[in-house]
Amino acid sequence: MSRDLVNYVVEDGIAIVTINHPPANALDTKTMRELDQAFEELAKNDEAKVVILTGAGEKIFVAGADISMFPEMGQKEGEDFSLELQGTFNKIEGFEKVVICAVNGITLGGGCELAMACDIRVASESAKFGQPEVNLGVIPGAGGTQRLPRLVPKGKAKELIFTADMVSAAEAKEIGLVDRIAPRGEAVKEAKKMAKKIMGKGPIAIKYAKKAIDEGINMTLSEGLKLEAKLFGQLFTTEDQKEGAKAFLEKREAQFKGK
Repeated sequence: MSRDLVNYVVEDGIAIVTINHPPANALDTKTMRELDQAFEELAKNDEAKVVILTGAGEKIFVAGADISMFPEMGQKEGEDFSLELQGTFNKIEGFEKVVICAVNGITLGGGCELAMACDIRVASESAKFGQPEVNLGVIPGAGGTQRLPRLVPKGKAKELIFTADMVSAAEAKEIGLVDRIAPRGEAVKEAKKMAKKIMGKGPIAIKYAKKAIDEGINMTLSEGLKLEAKLFGQLFTTEDQKEGAKAFLEKREAQFKGK
């Protein structure tokens, strides 16, 4: 399938995925399928080490779902659309490579839910976040009721969803929805700096650290610690671990090969 709403480029190990669906980068069925396809391709692209997800333009990241579809939806269509959104976002959340969301403006509804599915969120200081679905007589249907209270205090998640209020990038960082703030218009630039830093570390260690965090958070502490110990031990079978330890003792930069 050819793509004209979601595209990516890979440069120096960093894949930049851009949603370009003017005027609001809305998530309709075609956009979602193209986004899903882009991540399918990047999973097989060995040149892509870290992924940055962003929206075209500086004013809007993703303003949410395409509301023009809603009047014709019945119960089954609504549930199917929700499951399709959730399926793609689950794929992004479970992606083996690190996914950084570069939020460059208004981020509402499905856009906020998409950002939450990424590993790390870097936001322009001009960005705003919100879950305004109750204004339309519905609830967040792409993971918002589940991921938001896992990122911010439960009471704050309820406040944002019940009131449909937007929050600034500064407040989003304060409550834990955003991880880093960049100057206006520089979210992608800041995300690239972070991506380069991550790529300088042991790639297998990064992969296992992500696995331990993402899987362990849904386990008991005891189960999570067992998973951590298992993955920690497995890393001692890799060439990267030997190189990392040797480089540290020799006081030089490690040359990791992902083996």
